[in-house]
Order: sequence, then C-alpha cells, then structure tokens
Amino acid sequence: MLVLGIETTCDETAVSIVEDGVKIFSNIIASQAELHRPFGGVFPEIAARAHVDFIIPTIREALEKANVSAEEIDLIAVAKGPGLIGPLLIGLNAAKALSISWEIPFIGVNHVEAHLYGAMMSHQSFDFPALGVVISGGHTFINRILDVGNYEMIGTTVDDAIGEAFDKVASLLDLPYPGGPEVEALAKLGDPLRFPFKAGKVKGQPWNFSFSGLKTNVLYAVKGQNAHKRDEAKISAEEKCHVAASFQEAALQDIVSKTFVAKEHFGGKAIYIGGGVSQNRRLRELFSEKFASFPVYWPDRDLCLDNAAMIAGLGFHCYKGISDPLDLEPQTRI
Repeated sequence: MLVLGIETTCDETAVSIVEDGVKIFSNIIASQAELHRPFGGVFPEIAARAHVDFIIPTIREALEKANVSAEEIDLIAVAKGPGLIGPLLIGLNAAKALSISWEIPFIGVNHVEAHLYGAMMSHQSFDFPALGVVISGGHTFINRILDVGNYEMIGTTVDDAIGEAFDKVASLLDLPYPGGPEVEALAKLGDPLRFPFKAGKVKGQPWNFSFSGLKTNVLYAVKGQNAHKRDEAKISAEEKCHVAASFQEAALQDIVSKTFVAKEHFGGKAIYIGGGVSQNRRLRELFSEKFASFPVYWPDRDLCLDNAAMIAGLGFHCYKGISDPLDLEPQTRI
C-alpha cells in the first residue's frame, strides 16, 4: 500500500510517500526556521500562512521525487494533532481535499505517536511490550507500548518540555532559534560539572519531569540576582560554554535516569525514543552507557524532527479499511 503522509502540526510543512509503513520513497520537508528566527520561537499566525504557501508545492515535490502518480496513492495519512490549530487545519484540509479529488480514503494520526513509530520504522522492529520516550519541543513523557496504537502513560512533564527548555536556555545565552542544536554545539566547549544544576523532582511521581527550576537556575547563573532586569548576559563567552554544558548534562541525565528507573519497575523488551531532542549526540551517549546490554531504538536522523514519513508509516498501521470522516477536527492537545 502506498501512503501519502502530511505533517503540519507546527512549523514544518512535510509530505512523504511510504510503502507498507516502512519503505520511504520520498520525505520532503519545507522548513520555516528562517521565518521564525527573528521571534526566537514559532509565531503561530506566520506558521499557518506559510503552510498555505508550501503545502501544494511540497505535495508535488514528494510525488515527483518518489516517481509516483496520484493514481498510484492508496491512502492519505495526516497529522491530526497535537499541535497549533492554524497549521493543523491546513494539513487536515489538504488531506480532505485530496481524498475527495483522488477518491481515496484518508486517516488522521497522532503526531506524538508517530514520533515513537519513527524509531520502529528505522529499525523495522516491534519488540513489545516496550517503553516509549518522546522528547521534543512540545512533549516530554515516558509510556508503555503494548502494541502499535496501544499505550499506557507512565510519566510526563509538569511544566516545560525538554526541547522548550533548550530553546529558552538558548535565548538566555543569546543563541539563535532553534536553540537545541545551538546549545548542544556550545556545550561541547564547556565543563558539564562547572555549575551544579539539577532537574526537578515531582513528589510522589518518580517518572514525571520538571525543567522549570533548572531553567531558572540557568537564568540566575547568567544574569545573577538581578535576573528580572532585561539586560544582556553578564558572563563571559567561556562561562556561557560551561552553562550550556552543565544545563545539557543535567537535563539529559534526568531523562536517562528516569527512563532507567521506569524500565527497572515496568520491564519490557526494548526502549523506543522519538522527538527532535533524540538527535542530540550526548543523549545517545548517555543512553548507550546506561543501557549497554539493553535494546534502545533511535529514529534515523531524518526521522527525528517533524516529518511526514513517520505520519505515513503510522497511517499504514492505523488504517483498518474505513476512512476518517470529512468533519474530522484537529486535536490541539495530546
């Protein structure tokens, strides 16, 4: 089955052609990073308008690169949420229009679930029951994967997602958006033990995450006790490297240690990791050290960030012969 996937949950317009949930014929991503960089984050209205401009050319490019005609597509899979309402509507409406025009079914899939499927897709491995860890700009959680589409939430963030925390720390260090890769690059030049940062613990909920306190510690390290004043960072360039390294180490160690505790408690045959932060090389090193003899599956690097291949792949498994209705609404929350 050939599935055309559409992803427009945030600031990436992505379209992909995937066969039988695994074989990627094309995976096109139109990035909006340059549009949002002046704002230090995603500007929802600009994102929605850009999706309008990009969606049709991206669909055409995906078909051309795959050397596939519209008549050969069997199913359309589209991210129905969670995400920003404006961007979601663009993708959903495009999928509905194609479904009507091409006279084929469409199905809405969960964007966060698709991030976990990205790791399964990369390795063609389904070792269930397993643990799933999603770490992105909007989400941070651990769940149990009983099967594709069957999950039990174990723990989640009570405040910032880890990717959001990286972006905010990047802003404090006067680094450009998106902040994750910038902080990672700067951290390579610093001492991760220079600042005694720690991620938060949630009383009575050992698998939940909290990064707001860690972010505040960085704020005071950068700007001192007058952090409420909107002045520039007062630390040296060298100290910024140490702050970045110490923040990154504290945040990533928290992800790894809580995943380890969850694995010890719940068991499972493997761990699947998805989301944009999964491309962080230091995180992969830490998981490799902690889980040396236990299977940990990562998505290929082009499946870490928002993309449509994971949407098309998951759509293949979710489709049960019945199309979603044309009045399917976007689901902004998980």
